[in-house]
Amino acid sequence: MASMSEEILKRYYSIGEVAEMFSVNASLLRHWETEFDTIRPKKNKKGERQYTQKDVENIRQIYGLVKDKGFTLQGANEFLKIKNQQDTEKARMIDSLEKLKDFLAELKDKL
Repeated sequence: MASMSEEILKRYYSIGEVAEMFSVNASLLRHWETEFDTIRPKKNKKGERQYTQKDVENIRQIYGLVKDKGFTLQGANEFLKIKNQQDTEKARMIDSLEKLKDFLAELKDKL
């Protein structure tokens, strides 16, 4: 059985911890912040970056595109923007279908 600390995800990660997760330099993460809108760590009072789990997931996606699949930073950025638009369109479509389903269920009940 996993210990309690292994089961609970940290709320914030330091830039050093995130850099270690991906075996990259902290400077690369700082550079990616300027290139990708999806990486926006909070900064504490000392100005230290605090990465959320969402930030780490976004970095994992970018890392996969750039390091594993060979995308340029521009190419990765464009890919993520298109993917985000597609995800938004899918969510809208699901919402529309759920409304239609509810309407049809109400109509069926009235028959």
